This record gives sequence, structure tokens and C-alpha cells, in this order.
Amino acid sequence: MSSNSDFLTSPHGSYQEAAEALAAAQSRYVANNPLSKKQHELAVESLPGGNTRTLLHTSPFPLCMKHGKGTFVWDEDGHKYTDFVGELSAGLYGHSHPVIRTAILFTFDDIGLSLGSTTTYEARYASLLCQRFKLERVRMANTGTEANLHALAAARHYTGKRKVVVFNGGYHGGCFSFGGGKAAPNTADKGDFVVVQRYGDEEAAAEAERVIEETAKGGNLAAVLVEGLQGAGGCLPGSKGFLLAVQEAAKRASALFILDEVKTSRLAPNGLGQELGLSPDLVTLGKYLGGGFSFGAFGGRKEIMDSVYDPRVKGSLAHSGTFNNNTMTMCAGYAGLKEVFTEEVCVEFNKVGDDLRERLNDVAKGTRLRFTGRGSLIGLHFREDGTLESQERADLRDLFWFEMLERAFWMTRRGSIAMMLDTPKEELDRFVDAVSRFLERYAGIMTL
Repeated sequence: MSSNSDFLTSPHGSYQEAAEALAAAQSRYVANNPLSKKQHELAVESLPGGNTRTLLHTSPFPLCMKHGKGTFVWDEDGHKYTDFVGELSAGLYGHSHPVIRTAILFTFDDIGLSLGSTTTYEARYASLLCQRFKLERVRMANTGTEANLHALAAARHYTGKRKVVVFNGGYHGGCFSFGGGKAAPNTADKGDFVVVQRYGDEEAAAEAERVIEETAKGGNLAAVLVEGLQGAGGCLPGSKGFLLAVQEAAKRASALFILDEVKTSRLAPNGLGQELGLSPDLVTLGKYLGGGFSFGAFGGRKEIMDSVYDPRVKGSLAHSGTFNNNTMTMCAGYAGLKEVFTEEVCVEFNKVGDDLRERLNDVAKGTRLRFTGRGSLIGLHFREDGTLESQERADLRDLFWFEMLERAFWMTRRGSIAMMLDTPKEELDRFVDAVSRFLERYAGIMTL
């Protein structure tokens, strides 16, 4: 006869105990956050679902944050959290960095907003972006989504073709999402995308080479679009060999190789692509590079950018946007990249992230929990047998989220951490301890 502990560690037993623990955690959440609940009930009267950003919706209701300072946030009920959401990597500088504050006040007091003309500030920032990320030309946009939209338009205009090869789990903005191995229903130009079903390793490289070659045979392949680390896909890094193979396959197919660095530009001094020895035709940027404001950029080879987006060139594409060169974004973004997130700071910051991920995986050995990522971007995964290839345990992930809130850590429910500069070391240590205690508390369902 099997023991009770054997039952609890079996798949059936672990799901039963997890369901009970999750129900209890959710009840505590409801009891602990009455003002967030009240605010949600008010919000649904004017916003569909009480929300204008789907990722931030959580059941039974989302927490409502009241304010942030440094690397901490406070919710409407007065709870203080260490911010590990990091605005999905856009919040690199925290909520009140003094350099960013000075740039904002100077812009407001001495420059003015939305001047309705070209300015020296956009040219200054463009020069810095080109130098830092090894681009020959760059143009600004408002979001990473827009950056990818315009990069894809450039590829299609330059090549005269339409199809784009992307990867399962890829996310390139609100209207370019490929989770589950297919284009999401709201994907723009949905029929133009061909999705490679694997990402990141040697087997994925072989499949990508085959798909790129087959698509190119149809005579309509414009580009291959890939992330060096899949952010929304779980902070899964692509190997150097995989990415080089994809790049070479795109080159053989006469398709443009577009590297999405909207998140990953913060992982190495000159961007992840440069660190891995890639030479993309086009690069897309965004997130933290706005200094806390909405921002996107795309750039790359002079030949492509000038022929497609130089207004002086006959037949070039229009690229408009009221806020593309907004003075606040141009100055805050410049100040952050020039004065705060220097190449030296970038290296040290990402080393802290690598060390944290290693410590977390050490305490998670022998359990269903695993941490992935690179540098300051970390993903966490709960899988049935502890490997990324096994079934995902959404119940354990949700339980972890509720428990970490009780331990004063604010993070995404899907399981991602985007670290902020200047997060106190003691808070990182406290998080490692919190993870260890969680695994001990639920050893019956977490231990393999």
C-alpha cells in the first residue's frame, strides 16, 4: 500500500493539494486587498474588464498600485512591494531616478513639449543610439510594437516580398504574437507569417533552416524576425549557434534578418546581438530606452534605411507619428542611456542578474521549479518533471505568485522578473530566501 506522501507527490495528489493551497491563497488575497477589489469594481464601469492592458489583468481582480519610489511600489491597500515587474523591462531606472527627474524638469522648464518640428534633441539621441548599438541609421517610434511594424514594412518595401518567418513563442508587440505555434487572432497581416515550431537550440536551427528555405522557394520571403531571448515566451535564450544559423539561412534566402532587441538591448553593452556576434540587417528597440516614457526605434544598414525611409528618396515610405520625437522622451531617454546605464553599468548589472538566477536554481534543485533567462531578465517555470519540455503547471505558478505577494514581491503572474537598477542586495537575498521557504512549505507537491 502506498503512503500518503507517495500520493501527494504523484500527479493526481500534487494537483489536489495544489488546488487546495491555491484556493486558500486566493482567499487570503481577497481578504488582504479590499481597496484593490473596490477599485476594480469601479473600473469595470468604464473599461472592458476594468483594464486597458490585458497582461495586467489577474483573477479574481488585479492589484491596483498607488505609487512607486525607487525600486518599490505601494498598492491601494498600503502594502509595500519590491518591484520585480520592472514594467516588463521598461522600468530599468526605477520609479524616481534623480538623473531622469532632472532631465524631465529641464525639458519641461527650458525646452517645452511637442514642438512640432525637428529638434537637436532627436538628432543627439539618434547619434547615441547608433553609436551604442552599432547602427548606421535609426528612426524613432512610440513603442516596440511600432518599431517592429515599421521594420517589417521596410523589409517588404526593400525586397518587394511579403512573407515573414517567425518563431513559436515569439512576441514582437501587441499585434505580433506567436505563442502556441501560431499567429494570435489580432496579429496584423496574419496570413503573411510562417511560424517555426521550435526555438533556441540545434534542433530548432535545423527546422528554421528548412522552413526558411522552403518559404523562399515560393519567391515571396521578405524577412526573418527573431528575438535573441524570448521575453513573453518565458525568458528563454536562443543559443549563439541557433541565432547564427538563422541569420545565415536568411542571408542565403536573400531575406532581411531582423533582430528584435526591444527587451534584450539591456543585456549587453551594445545589445545582445553584438554580444553574440550577429550582424542583423535591421534591429528594433524600445522599452527602457524611453527613460520611462513610451518609446520605440528601428534601424540598421544605411542602404536599407535610406532607400525606404529617407523622404528625399523618390518612392520612399512615409513614416509619421506625432510623438516620434517628443522632447520629453528624447531627453529622458538620452539622459538615462548616456549618464546612467553606461556600458560599464550594463555589464555589472547583468552580472548581478546572472548571479541571482544561479542562486535561485541552486535552491530549486530537485523540484518542479526552474529559472531561465540571461542577465537582468529572468523567467520562472513550474513543470511536471522539472524540465522545460514537460507539462506546464499553471496551478503551481499561480500559487507562487500569490505567496510572493504575501512576502512583498511584486512580479508578473505569468512568471517573469525584469530587474531594476539599484534594487538593494538585501531584497535579492530576501527573495532567494522566500523562494526557498516556498519550496519547503510545499515540498509535498514541489519535490520531484
